[in-house]
Amino acid sequence: MKSTKFLIFMAAASAFVLSSCSKLGKLTDENFTVIPTPLELVGGEVPATINGTFPVKYMKKKAVVTVTPVLKYEGGESVGQSATFQGEKVEGNGTTVSYKMGGVYAMKSSFTYEEPMMKSDLYARFDAKLGNKTVSIPEVKIGYGVLATSNLLGRCNINGATAPDAFQRIMEQKQEANIKFLINQANLRASELSTVSIKDLGKILREINDNEETRALQNIEVSAYASPDGKLSFNEKLAEKRQDVSADYLKKELKKIKMNADVDTKFTAEDWDGFQELISKSNLQDKEVILRVLSMYKDPEEREQQIRNMSEVFTDIKESILPELRRARLIVNYEVIGRSDDQILAQFSEDPSKLSVEELVYGANKLVTDGATRQQWNQTIAQQYPSDYRALNNMAQQAIANGNSEQAKSYLRQASSINNNAAEVNTNLALLALKDGDIAAAERYLAKGSGSDTFREVMGNLNIAKGNYTQAAADLAGVKSNSAALAQILAKDYTSAKNTLASIKNADAITSYLQAILAARIGDASTVTSALASAIRQDASLAKRAANDYEFVKYANAVKSLLQ
Repeated sequence: MKSTKFLIFMAAASAFVLSSCSKLGKLTDENFTVIPTPLELVGGEVPATINGTFPVKYMKKKAVVTVTPVLKYEGGESVGQSATFQGEKVEGNGTTVSYKMGGVYAMKSSFTYEEPMMKSDLYARFDAKLGNKTVSIPEVKIGYGVLATSNLLGRCNINGATAPDAFQRIMEQKQEANIKFLINQANLRASELSTVSIKDLGKILREINDNEETRALQNIEVSAYASPDGKLSFNEKLAEKRQDVSADYLKKELKKIKMNADVDTKFTAEDWDGFQELISKSNLQDKEVILRVLSMYKDPEEREQQIRNMSEVFTDIKESILPELRRARLIVNYEVIGRSDDQILAQFSEDPSKLSVEELVYGANKLVTDGATRQQWNQTIAQQYPSDYRALNNMAQQAIANGNSEQAKSYLRQASSINNNAAEVNTNLALLALKDGDIAAAERYLAKGSGSDTFREVMGNLNIAKGNYTQAAADLAGVKSNSAALAQILAKDYTSAKNTLASIKNADAITSYLQAILAARIGDASTVTSALASAIRQDASLAKRAANDYEFVKYANAVKSLLQ
């Protein structure tokens, strides 16, 4: 600190001497404040707001001063946006500053980040004229930096999106058949018992009975109906008879195949619900009027009478609607039971061509753990089902996890040629674009990535790259990863960051380094040292970063001793 004060004193003294000679007065670092200090990397840029003051009687009436911020670092410098100020007698485009009153001003500048800027200093450089004469004003150090914590994103592993399977071991199925009856009758006609739907129902019953390992009967239902015309008391008896004869028929069929099963029965005397449904789907000219009648009148007899009053319409109803309601519905509810996990694995070893695509994708995603075996499964899927993008996407996801971006891009190009709208493919393309620093491309791809399993995670990482730290932390809420902790640190949510870092399963060098940064920000000196030591043991390259990292400026001696 003593050396720093000495340098500041010498700079001020030099400025005083030179400015006196130039007759423009002195400028020192006291004439400037920089926000933020230290400077900070945000979205690939180092922004700075420079607030300056021209002292009273500094700006001569014929003076012109251009102020240029310059960020100096080892091996180079970056020049920011200039601003020009002028005295009261100068005709120009600069900002006029009063000689008697002086003036304050604010400048905004931004520097495209380069790695050496982590250890750098910000200077104000001056180009000044007094009338036609050029005068010299020494440049002044006004800030330092850069706090480059956000670029640790590039060293955080981001999970790629996995295309899911739709495998269901147990699938609920339903087979239904209708038996139609003549008006006011309940006898089973041979023509109705020989329909395709009745034959298919019998076939399903035999399959269930003969394949107990792969088929499981849930229940058998008979629902019988009468059409909503005629007396209610008559229709009740009629619907019940239709129920009984239909149930008896099914029981005989079950007996033939020696299948033990109960038949659940019910009847509906007047099928107004079915009537309304058929009317709404019909092309009857006055169907809206009929539907209005149904909504206005709840009493069955009143409904029927109102509809009969529309004599011309009722004739069409008798011919096209009512015959469809004189029926019994026969329903078989059952389950199809797929292969077990062990059976899927065994079948893959024996002959994978006999596995469905969903069984294969399920197996690759859920049943195998080592990368080589999963790759083998996915290659098999790609060969057997070349029109399915999922295996190619999932091989890309593996390549991303292994750090092989070029291989991942190759797989994703193939997957995209099959389905360029697949959410997982676009999420992974966005992730790779983000790794390449192409924010615009990442945003384009991610616009089509909604619904993938890591969409919000990639979105959160994208928001870190854009400098939207609060939104990034919200996107990554619940994710236990280095980048989630990074977002929380950058958003200054230190409690959440601490919990996240403690919950990361596969903690690595970056996890430890982030723990050190968090400790530095909350003033935990012992953890700064221990976490940095752990980070450097795991990744020696972090030693150089730690030596230049302004996160540890208050712990410079501790860091220095650690690195010796």
